[in-house]
Amino acid sequence: MRTVVVFAIMTTTASAAEMEQSAPGPDAQPKWEFSLTAYPTSVRDGDNYTSAIVTADRGELRFEGRYNYESVGARSAFIGWTFSGGDAITWEVRPLVGGAWGTTRAFVPALEASAAWKQLDFYVEAEYVRDNGERKDSYFYAWSELGFRPVEWLRLGLAAQRTRAYGGDREIQRGPFAQITWGPMTLGGFWFNPGSKDQVFVGSVGVAF
Repeated sequence: MRTVVVFAIMTTTASAAEMEQSAPGPDAQPKWEFSLTAYPTSVRDGDNYTSAIVTADRGELRFEGRYNYESVGARSAFIGWTFSGGDAITWEVRPLVGGAWGTTRAFVPALEASAAWKQLDFYVEAEYVRDNGERKDSYFYAWSELGFRPVEWLRLGLAAQRTRAYGGDREIQRGPFAQITWGPMTLGGFWFNPGSKDQVFVGSVGVAF
């Protein structure tokens, strides 16, 4: 009987020690998480180009860099903070502040936000490009997605954007999209203004690590 009691005490003590070692302490630092996404863009009767976004997160802190985003030939960098919550409906809001240089030189406050409920989700990113030269060249940019996941690895939906990265008569572009996720990789395509003279196709190739 004593042997059984001693064994039980030893087992309990060992399990508690393992849990103590594996549990993050109050001073534990969050790990860095990175992502890189390229967006090859094909513009009907226009110049094709590729934009890119790279992110680095440590806990709620976000660093973000963009290429060919505000305009072709522009670079931009941002720093922001993520607020999140929710149970049945989860949400994230991330205000950012940054600037652009290159073909666009501007102070750029920005916002990224998302919400999800079951298989539905909504995402929006927006920024105000306040041109440092001509005030008339300042403008508001936005990209939004309404998505649905019939299965975990497939996301379908509708997207809209307002941009000056390329010309066209339409101030707001609209169209369907599809994305496939495989491990850390995400592949997708966005078809704006399908069938029109302002047709634009935006591919996406992303990896998170």
